Amino acid sequence: MYLLLFGLWLALNGAITAEICLIGLLITALLGVLAYALFGYTPKRDLRFLKRLPLFLVYVPVLLWEIIKANWTVLGIILHPNRPVRQALVVVETGLQSHFAQYVMANSITLTPGTITVRTDGGRFTVHCLSREMIEGVENGILCRLLKRMEA
Repeated sequence: MYLLLFGLWLALNGAITAEICLIGLLITALLGVLAYALFGYTPKRDLRFLKRLPLFLVYVPVLLWEIIKANWTVLGIILHPNRPVRQALVVVETGLQSHFAQYVMANSITLTPGTITVRTDGGRFTVHCLSREMIEGVENGILCRLLKRMEA
């Protein structure tokens, strides 16, 4: 985080002088102390983030693909008005332990058209969906498996 903030400081100043570097180091250090005091930030968090970054870079395209597939499903529901819509509230047990993974999964479900996360309770999500088929397999799906690997 410190290097990122210092790099941002230098980029926004547009010039590199000893004075700008000293002020940047001072401001970066103060922001680091503030982040530690307010948010419990530690350098270990940066290392954990860097360790999980490759999985996150895999997660984003997979999520985009799931969103595209869900868009086609919803489009099929819209264009075929005789097709019955069987809305349902489904409880999905993912087994995700960390708050971050639960947060990402709940938002991923909500971002996917035709589904919305209504409630979270630990690794259990209550999801409203246009049809049960839209939410089937989430517990063992690729998104959930990637998030479980990020937790480890």
